[in-house]
Amino acid sequence: QVQLMESGGGLVQPGGSLRLSCAASGSIGSIAAWGWYSQAPGKERDLVALIRNDGTTHYADSVKGRFTISRDNAKNTVYLQMNSLKPEDTAVYYCNAVIRNVDSVYFHTYWGQGTQVTASS
Repeated sequence: QVQLMESGGGLVQPGGSLRLSCAASGSIGSIAAWGWYSQAPGKERDLVALIRNDGTTHYADSVKGRFTISRDNAKNTVYLQMNSLKPEDTAVYYCNAVIRNVDSVYFHTYWGQGTQVTASS
């Protein structure tokens, strides 16, 4: 089984920065892609950023130039550096990974438990 564990959320003033981390553990064969999603109260879960196995990235328009997604393959960990945070960035942030288990040829999508990010004065 595979588990994703997030960390790094918290309260920050507008204009501040946070770095989220998400580590995958368990019977990991390979990881095809990582993603970060956000969900504000009463709203749908939206894609914030993703990074594919080949290193290519994609960002939501609202975070381009402010957020950076990166990964450490040796540690099976993905990061989201969040700079110039705005009140509208406030949400629960979820980590997502598309992973093939060591004993399977199929990829499955896994989710972390979520971490709260609040940008407020």
